[in-house]
Amino acid sequence: MGKELIRLTNLTMEFDGETVLDGINLYINDHEFLTLLGPSGCGKTTTLRIIGGFLTPTAGEVLFDGQKINDLPPYRRKINTVFQRYALFPHLDVYDNIAFGLRIAKLDPMEIDRRVQEMLDIVSLRGFENRKVTQLSGGQQQRVAIARALVNQPKVLLLDEPLGALDLRLRKDMQNELKRIQQAMGITFIYVTHDQEEALSMSDTIVVMDKGRIQQIGRPEDIYNEPKNAFVADFIGESNILDGVMLEDYVVEFFGRKFRCLDKGFSPREPVDVVIRPEDIDFVPPAEADLTGTVTGITFKGMQYDIIVDFKGFKWLIQTTDYQSVGQRVGIRLNPEDIHVMKKSEYSGLFGDYSSYSAEYDEIDEVGEDDSDEA
Repeated sequence: MGKELIRLTNLTMEFDGETVLDGINLYINDHEFLTLLGPSGCGKTTTLRIIGGFLTPTAGEVLFDGQKINDLPPYRRKINTVFQRYALFPHLDVYDNIAFGLRIAKLDPMEIDRRVQEMLDIVSLRGFENRKVTQLSGGQQQRVAIARALVNQPKVLLLDEPLGALDLRLRKDMQNELKRIQQAMGITFIYVTHDQEEALSMSDTIVVMDKGRIQQIGRPEDIYNEPKNAFVADFIGESNILDGVMLEDYVVEFFGRKFRCLDKGFSPREPVDVVIRPEDIDFVPPAEADLTGTVTGITFKGMQYDIIVDFKGFKWLIQTTDYQSVGQRVGIRLNPEDIHVMKKSEYSGLFGDYSSYSAEYDEIDEVGEDDSDEA
């Protein structure tokens, strides 16, 4: 990872007396793929727009290479943006869309051609130069928008939900493509999404946001395996989140039973939140189990079954390839590494009980959705 490139210090943003960003502190390194992740209205798009120069923060500083740029207009920043709506010029072909910014900058025609040809290679659109953008697929239009943003050789590319309009299969392909382009170009990508899987698969660093505040910053593996609070645990993947008590280092109690865990540093008898990921739970015969419960629901998901099990009135989600029938009595065993203990937070008690579990796919709601409610 390169040196620090952008720093946000005590960034605050208010719209009509409502606080949208509440004291954001964040630094972004050169050559980093950093993702701002969170639900609609959490402030991630606002943060992106402030970095790009489209909004001026109410308070706080934006530093670029050590220089304060709060008042610098977008066109004077070494930063380009790709929006969810690609804003391509429909009357121009692919070549002229990509070349547009270079012509405005009055570059030499040979230099323009060299750069456009290079970008066509990078975004895999060689042979599409003379195609009208209206004749392209969504994924191809996406690539033209990226090429047009990158041809000016910015130090940073901002991407605001750029895959939101694509279908699921194409999104997966474009995730790999974007990561490849970022590595090939060696520039900083700052990416906004509410799709946790997208964030996990693409990012070097994930910044989880909610209610205008940063909840956690870390590598994808750390955020998934060591969530800081119940919001992060629930937002990044599925989680069973229970009330527990930390009896001593490495021993936690929940459901009236003591379990070994890998966590330490809590006060004796401190109330905690306990996270157990659905894929970490193994079924065992009830006679050998740490806990026994009753299956209340099952959904086939292709790779696995999503099984809801009622333990003492609290519904758990268990993801497994082992079929269990509704009404069946089952046992589970928990190993120390399957149990993750978190401090109580304002989010405690809000997540993790699958009593109202619905297996409908989120994609239905997400098509065409954007974060326009943020600005």
